[in-house]
Amino acid sequence: MKLRWTALAEENGLLLRTFLSHHHVSKRLLAAIKFSGGEIRVNNHVENVRYKIVTGDIVTVQTPIEQENESLIPEIGPLKVIYEDDFLLIVDKPAGVASITAQYHPTKTMANFIKGHYYSKGENQAIHIVSRLDKDTSGIMLIAKDRYSHARLSELHQQGLVKRSYRAFAKGRIETKSPIIEPIGRQDGSIMVREVRSDGKYAETHFEVLERHKEWTDVAVELKTGRTHQIRVHFQHIGHTLMGDDMYLGDMSEIQRQALHSEKLTLIHPFTDEEMSFHCEVPADMQAMLDRL
Repeated sequence: MKLRWTALAEENGLLLRTFLSHHHVSKRLLAAIKFSGGEIRVNNHVENVRYKIVTGDIVTVQTPIEQENESLIPEIGPLKVIYEDDFLLIVDKPAGVASITAQYHPTKTMANFIKGHYYSKGENQAIHIVSRLDKDTSGIMLIAKDRYSHARLSELHQQGLVKRSYRAFAKGRIETKSPIIEPIGRQDGSIMVREVRSDGKYAETHFEVLERHKEWTDVAVELKTGRTHQIRVHFQHIGHTLMGDDMYLGDMSEIQRQALHSEKLTLIHPFTDEEMSFHCEVPADMQAMLDRL
């Protein structure tokens, strides 16, 4: 990955180390450049971090080649690309496909399909999944295409500048007020199932009721934290388990997986600092529930 900036007047006189820090190049990445390959050039000349920046300097950083996961099998599969550039890949994940591989599903995951997508373009790089979704949750997934973008997106997320909004159909007519703030932890005796429990980790879920129907409520949900199964557990806790969520004893009469869809993503681009927004329509099974009303 090559990064390139032109020094502005207000950056005149900065040490190159400080200039790069202002452009979110971390100490960890600088160390990798120094010890694992890569280089820093100013006006096409290799420079060290003690160089003093002059207005108009062209600074380029060649990051080290990242070691890909050789055990991850590249596959061509249902990868619907919403947006892609040199730094980001944003895709629409279908329900029923796991985000990453595991012992019992080493293939046919989004990670396999992403690697296959990279290979089809002649790219050979590590997979940096920023926003992972449960297997039966559909919608927007965010992937960074290099370690610089991944680190920057993590920083932006901590600052509240990466926002995801979900669409969910929850059993019954919700009258409870947002937000839901309850700690979540693993249920005793289970590897997968989570529950609200006093010794769990802090979890905060905000929601807006879009429409109340006879059997279920259509809600927009925004996470302030990212606990495993957070939306599913919080709505079960308030007595409104997501429709189709068999793990949490949801109503299976209208849909055969949790009615949960990652619908919107707003973020600051990790390199250009441009604000970007993306929207992904609900898939056919959730649309069918709306059509039956």
